[in-house]
Amino acid sequence: MNILLWIIQILLALLFLMAGVTKFIMSYADMTKEAPVVLPYWLILFIGVCEILGAIGLVVPWATGIRPGLTPLAAALLIIIMIGAVVTSLPAGVSMGIFPAVVGLLLAFVAWGRRSAAYA
Repeated sequence: MNILLWIIQILLALLFLMAGVTKFIMSYADMTKEAPVVLPYWLILFIGVCEILGAIGLVVPWATGIRPGLTPLAAALLIIIMIGAVVTSLPAGVSMGIFPAVVGLLLAFVAWGRRSAAYA
């Protein structure tokens, strides 16, 4: 179970790190060109910061053993971002909302799997 959680944590961290950094590299026009819902630029940057910090929080606290309770907290807070991603993706079709929904479920699995061990 521990190995499975680590694999999921690392893959999710890479996903969120890439998504967060992309929000700072791409121009606002490129990001909103084909978006079903156009968000303000400051909100996109805020989400990018949250994704980068969440990616760090998924791995670093548990790996170092310093405040390991932050790992399930980071996963739980990233679920909120994924709920927003599902809601903003649905106008483009149900198939567009499946990927963020699956990511949210994986985050819930990490939060659940690490929660019990973080406070034991």
